[in-house]
Formats: sequence, structure tokens, C-alpha cells
Amino acid sequence: MKAEELLRRYRQGERNFVGANLRRQSFRGQDLSGADLTGADLTGADLTGAAIRGTNFSNATLIKTNFHQAKTGLQLRWVAILTFLAWLFAGVAGGHTAFNGYLVSLIFDIGNLSSNIAGWVALVVQIAFFAIVLCKGISAVVAGAVAGTIAVAVAVGVAGAGAGTFTGAGAFTGAGAFTGAIAFTIAGAFTGAIAVSGAVSGAIAVSGAVSGAIAIAVAVAGVIIGTVSGAGAVIGPIAVAGVVAIASVLISAYIGWRALMGDPKYVLIRSAAIAFAAWGGTSFRAADLTSANFNHACLKSADLRQATLNRTSWLHTCHLDRLRPGSSFLSNPQIRTLVQTGQGQGIDLTHLNLRGINLADAQLKDACCRATDLSEATLSGANLTRANLVQTQLDQTDLTGAILTGATIEDWGITGDTNLQGVRCEYVYMHSVKEGDPDPNPRRKPDNYEETFAEGEFGDFIKPIVDTLDLYHNQNVDSGAIAIAFKQLAENNPEANLEIVAMEKRGQDKFLLRAKTPQHANHSQLSQQYFADYNQLRSLPNQETQRLIAEKDDRIRSLENFVEIALKRPSFYAENYQQRGDLMSENSGVNINTRDGNVSGVAGGDISGVINLGNIQGDIHNAIQQLPSNPSQPNLKDLLNQLQTAIAEEPELDDTEKAAALAQVKKLAEAGQAPQDSRMKQLATKATGFLKGIAGSLTAGAKLVTAWDKVGPAIMSGFGLL
Repeated sequence: MKAEELLRRYRQGERNFVGANLRRQSFRGQDLSGADLTGADLTGADLTGAAIRGTNFSNATLIKTNFHQAKTGLQLRWVAILTFLAWLFAGVAGGHTAFNGYLVSLIFDIGNLSSNIAGWVALVVQIAFFAIVLCKGISAVVAGAVAGTIAVAVAVGVAGAGAGTFTGAGAFTGAGAFTGAIAFTIAGAFTGAIAVSGAVSGAIAVSGAVSGAIAIAVAVAGVIIGTVSGAGAVIGPIAVAGVVAIASVLISAYIGWRALMGDPKYVLIRSAAIAFAAWGGTSFRAADLTSANFNHACLKSADLRQATLNRTSWLHTCHLDRLRPGSSFLSNPQIRTLVQTGQGQGIDLTHLNLRGINLADAQLKDACCRATDLSEATLSGANLTRANLVQTQLDQTDLTGAILTGATIEDWGITGDTNLQGVRCEYVYMHSVKEGDPDPNPRRKPDNYEETFAEGEFGDFIKPIVDTLDLYHNQNVDSGAIAIAFKQLAENNPEANLEIVAMEKRGQDKFLLRAKTPQHANHSQLSQQYFADYNQLRSLPNQETQRLIAEKDDRIRSLENFVEIALKRPSFYAENYQQRGDLMSENSGVNINTRDGNVSGVAGGDISGVINLGNIQGDIHNAIQQLPSNPSQPNLKDLLNQLQTAIAEEPELDDTEKAAALAQVKKLAEAGQAPQDSRMKQLATKATGFLKGIAGSLTAGAKLVTAWDKVGPAIMSGFGLL
């Protein structure tokens, strides 16, 4: 449908345009108030400056739709309806005030002791009630309303025991005053919130003042009637009751004002008032607003519940605090201000879910985004100088042209779908240093503090590690649970083609397992699956975990032991641990990297459970003895025997580490059967790399270090690796 046809039919009185195809049509400056565009497709449409009061966009497709300077809100008939309801609420509030004022006036019922007691009880209860509301908020009072009513009645009853008729009157008065105060405060504050906010319109803002007058008038009239009929027309009772009524109205108006200012104590009042004011207003419920533009728009009395807000722009949008945001990030006052102004210097966004937020060109210097989910967000041109991006999730995030100089990017979650084109960055820090941190080195990149990244160089620096699934364990690391959970993840997601490329201990009790994946892999889904299994396994008794491990093959046991080694020796970490369906293929292994250089090696054999080094050494000795003699080359048998002895006698290695190292010696003996074979040479390359890595993690002068310096080059030369 063309825009001209829709506007013609609209002028003729038609309002039903459900499901209309209006892609890329222009309604610039037009009035579409009250139109029903439920399920319509307005992708790329231009509604700049359009009047869309009461327009229904529920379930509509509004991708890249331009609502610049558009005006939402209520149509006149809804303003009239809500004004009437506001007056009705005021009348209800006034009625309850009259009831409470009458109860207080019983203090002046001379000669009637039971009435006097009832009046004083009502006054004390109301004072206590309003004190609690002002200090603790309305939520706590509502939650305890029933209990409070019963408690007041019981307390008065006990206090009046033996007083005969006083007990019933006091109990009734206390309970009545309490429930009356609650009813009035909620109704009065609700009306006050609407009046103070002007959320509906100027007409209702004015009606709020009228509502207050109605409440007071009804209250005073009720008091006069009550006092005349019950205690005689006395000036004192009427004056006191009037004061009570006026004070109640003013307190309720104050609560309504605080609610609209965002006071968390009155969140129920605020939510109810905004929902009331949005009744009949513009609805974007469940609409797809991806990349829509609401810059400078007026969004009061609008419903955005369940709407898709990915990369929607809100710069200088008015009345974002007067709409129904549902569970989106717009429910957070701090975030509303951020998207409206683009000013977030030093802001703390720790652990917030800001998926899909639009912060293009925002000022975020020194911002803390630790563990913040910014996936699918727009940060193009944003200034993130010195920002804390530790563990920040940035899958499919647009960082085009962003400034990252001085940012800390330890364990940040960028992927192959993160757009880093044109990122401006002179240097970054790879480690977050906290007070008392045993590792005070922030690991600046480039390492030389006199150097900076050239233009475009940062993207090339960071790109090789973006296609990885980072499984970060922050406490109570369980190596057995890691091994089983990772195997299950690989078996359940064979298309992910998981390949472990790094294991690293972080701090005292943290562990990072990094796995390479194809670019299309859903890292969020894989991470959720892994940690669901890992946390379930970790909760099992240790015996049950070991039983599950025992049921697996030798390859899962190898992974468990290499996790243990990585935890015990943070000076090296594992890379290129092949994972394709089975935990390890027959020819695959674990590559160990020292922090100062790249080396590799092969993990093999069952070295889990109770380790019997005697049996392991016997197997290795038999493998070594099967080596053929070759006079033209160094005697590999003697070299491997020396290496085996050094490993077995090395005091810095525990039994698990010795078993892992001895397994590499056995692999070298197997490779020595055909040293020129490419497969055997690859096996030897990985095994020598592993042994070099574990020797490099020991202190200088250790027995294994000395032995490796002596025999290592000769072994590598024998396989043609030097």
C-alpha cells in the first residue's frame, strides 16, 4: 500500500490498517493518531514529525523506521476518560480520609471513654502508618497490610483487656484506621502521581489539583457529617478532622511526586500511575524496533513492553521516564539518561544486560563495563578511553571507529562477528590490576611503553583470537567436571568443531578454557550449555564424578589431568587440544605454551586415578628397548633413558606431572621406530615441545632442566627438528 492511499482512507474515517505493507513509505509530518497498524510492515518508513497519539503498532515491523520528532500520547477521548477516572480515585481517597478523620474526631467525644480511646488509637495508628510509608516505602506497608491490621486489633484488644466495651471499639478502630490509611494512601498517591507527572496530558495535570480539592472536600464533608451525627457539631472535632484530611492529601501528593521522581520506595505507585497514563496511548508492544530512530521524539504514554530494541536510537528523546518499558534496559533510570544524552564518563555498568543498546558516539571514558553484556550493541564512534572491558560480552557488537586507547580488555568476549573496523587504539592492557594483586603487571600491548599501535594495527593484533569460545571459571575449579562437561558439549554440538587452544590459570582460583570454533558458532548458546552441565556435575559428590570419569575413555582422563597441570603450573598453558566429536583424535594432542615462547607436545596414556609410576616407567622402558640401533645418529635409547630418570627424580614435579611428562617420553620412543615418517615426526614435535614447556616452568638448575638442556637438542636433532 502506498502512503497516499492510506492517508486518503484515513481522512475518510478509516482506522483499520492491520497487516498493511508500508515499507519505505513517507508519512512525514502526517497525523496517524488512532490508526490500527497492528502487524504492519513499516520497514524503512519515514514518520518524522508525525502525530501518532493512540496509534497501535503492536507486533509491527519497524526496522530502521524513522520516528524523529514524532509525538506519541493519548487522543482527546482517552484524556476525558482518564480524567474522569482520576476524579473517581480522588473521591475514593477523600472517602477514606473522611473515615480516618471521623475516627480521630472521636477524641473530642466528651463523656464517652471508649470513643476517646478509639480516637486516640486511630490518631496513633495513622501517624505510625505515614511514618513507615515515608521512611520505608509503600511496598513494605502493602505487603504487611493484613498482618498489620490483625496485629493492631490484637494489640488493642490485649491492652484493653478487662476494660469491657473498650476492647471491641479499640480493636475495630485500630484495624479500621490502618486499612483506611492504606487505602487512602494508595489511591491518593496514585492520583497525586498522575497529577504531578503530567503523564497523561496538561488536562489531567490540572485535574490532579481538582482531584486533591475533591479529596479534601469529601473528607471534610464526611468528617462534618460524622461529627455532627456522632459527637455533636463542635468546632474542635471538625478542625482536627480537617487538619487530618488535608495532611493526608498533602502526604499522598508528596508520595506521588517522589514516585515520579524515581524513588525506589514508591515503585509500585510509579508503575501503576505510568500504566494508567499509558492506557489507550501509543502501543509498540512486541514490535520490532531494530535500528529505529526516536531521536528528539516525544514518547509519553507509550507502551514498549516486549518490543525488540536492538540498536534503537534514543538521543534527546523526551519523556522516556513516562512510558512502559517492560523488562528492557529502559527500566533503569541510569541507562535512560545515558541513551538520551550519550554522556557516560565514569559510569558503572557492571554486570548489566545491555544487549542491543545504541551508544553510538557516546562518551564512555573511564566507564566500567566489567562483565556487561553489550552483544549486538552499537558502539560506533564511542569514546572508550581507559574503559574497563574485563569479561565484557561483545558478540556482533559494532565498534566501528570506536576509541579504545588505554582500555583493559582481559577476557573480553569479542567474536568473529564483532566489527572492529577503523578502531582507534594506541595501546591496551591485557590484565586488570587490583589492589593487593600478586601480579601487578597490567601487560600493556605493545609491550614497549614507547611504542603505540599504528593506524589499523590493533584490529590485526586482536583478530587471531576472536573466533574462540572462552569458558571462564571463577571459583572452586573442578577438573573432572570440566573434562566431562566439555566432552558432552562437543558430543552434543559436533557442528561446532570445538578445538581447545588454551588453558590458563588466572589468580588463585580462576581458570580459563579457550576453544576455537567456526565463525558461525553461537558462543552464547555453547557457553550456556557447558556451564549448565559443569555446574550440575560440580554439585555431585566427588565419588560420583570419579565414577563418571571412569566410564569414559582414556582421552577424557587426559584432559582432566592437563587441567590439573595447568592449575598447578600457571607458568604454562595448553593449546591446540583437538576436539571433534571424540575428546581427542588418535593423532591429536595438547600443545603447551610457556609465557615466553611457543612450544608444543602430545598428551597420551591413562594417567588419571591412582598413579603407579613404577608401572608407567616399566612400560616406557619396554618401549625404549624396542628402538632400533643407528650408529650414524645419537643413541636415542640412552638419551631417552637419561630423560626418563631425570623426570622420575625431579622433586618439583608431583606424580601427576611426572606421569604426563613420562607419557611424552613413551611417545618419543614410539616415534623413534620410524623417525622419518611424517606422522611420527609430528608426534615427536609435539612431545619435545611439551617436555620443553614443562622444563621451562621449573626453576633454573632443576634436575629436569639440566637434563633437558643436555639431551633435548640431541633428541630433536635425531628427528630432524633442528
